[in-house]
Amino acid sequence: KFIEFCLFWEGRINRSDIMNKFGISEPQASGDLSRYQEMAPDNIEYDKSIKCYLATSKFRAVTVKPDANRYLMQLRSISDSVVTTGESWIVRGTEYDVVPTPKRAISAHRLRAILKAIREKNTISIYYQSLSRPDPMWRWVSPHALGFDGFRWHTRAYCHIDNIFKDFLLPRIQGIRGRKKSEICSKSDEAWHSKMIIRIGPHPDLSENQKRVVELDYGMKDATLGITTRKAFLYYVLKRLGLDLPVGTRSAKDQHIVLLNHEEVEDALAVAQQRRAG
Repeated sequence: KFIEFCLFWEGRINRSDIMNKFGISEPQASGDLSRYQEMAPDNIEYDKSIKCYLATSKFRAVTVKPDANRYLMQLRSISDSVVTTGESWIVRGTEYDVVPTPKRAISAHRLRAILKAIREKNTISIYYQSLSRPDPMWRWVSPHALGFDGFRWHTRAYCHIDNIFKDFLLPRIQGIRGRKKSEICSKSDEAWHSKMIIRIGPHPDLSENQKRVVELDYGMKDATLGITTRKAFLYYVLKRLGLDLPVGTRSAKDQHIVLLNHEEVEDALAVAQQRRAG
């Protein structure tokens, strides 16, 4: 798979690439290349002038399904220091950069405590700073899942003060103490376990050519795209797509898509009674 990955995305591979990636000997690397040639003889050829194996014009993937998003995610993971270049399959990456996103200061020990509470179905006391209150306070919560809104990680938990399932941002948990067996059933978090489809389409004020390119950009069919999400994530999805404001608030030039099932989404938000972390 590594050989084919390099051939597809980089057009070439040599023995040293395999040796460095897997820590194997030159004879072993040569053997792997020979086996790949037997498996897909029309995919690879050896160029003596540059002493390298090249992808042929007849190349057809046989061991992996090329995925542009997975390739680009590797570049992003390297940029964000999630993985090192040595851990990635990318050998000869092109020049690139990623718009920086500030990293949230999440305590590994507090995250570990949250994970333990989820795993063991415990209720724990957290010292939480909400932006809806001037000072932090201790509160008992029963966490049952983690969530990521595109920018921030939170724990989905039942709050024993507000008597509702809500989201608590991990960086705002300043302390954890005490635990007891939870009497809350996570299945009662209807907003978390229920899903719905958000339907989007090109902004009606765009020209026909502009609408077509938006359709291509989002992979729409018949000028619509359905995005399946948990109802607990509705607010975050709408905000990230710029659909949390009424149509007309932003021009079509800035907001290329619109929400097609607006009433259905509004009703779902009301039923879910989602509360954002303060």
